[in-house]
Amino acid sequence: VHLVESGGGLVQAGGSLRLSCAASGSIDRNNIMGWYRQAPGKQRESVATMPSFSHDSADYADFVKGRFTISRDNAENTVYLQMTSLKPEDTAVYYCYYQNVPSGGWDFGWGQGTQVTVSS
Repeated sequence: VHLVESGGGLVQAGGSLRLSCAASGSIDRNNIMGWYRQAPGKQRESVATMPSFSHDSADYADFVKGRFTISRDNAENTVYLQMTSLKPEDTAVYYCYYQNVPSGGWDFGWGQGTQVTVSS
């Protein structure tokens, strides 16, 4: 699977950004796509994920609940992350993630990452 992110950039605190990730290649229709992030000196952490088979089952990290919204277009194999009320601590490289659910977790992939910088 090949994942390509777009939409990162520099924004002031309180602003908004929308990230997009398009998947191509061997994509199982039963999959999970989502977003992780990694700030300098910190471990990569989950931000939001959503399964293809249940858009009502999105999972959000506590630190983004109420501010970020994940959505996806299964027909286009694309996942989005709408980020609002951004804070300086949201500054990180954001990575798109894909997991083939029937594979039991061995079939997964990462995008190259897109930088999000929030200035105070």
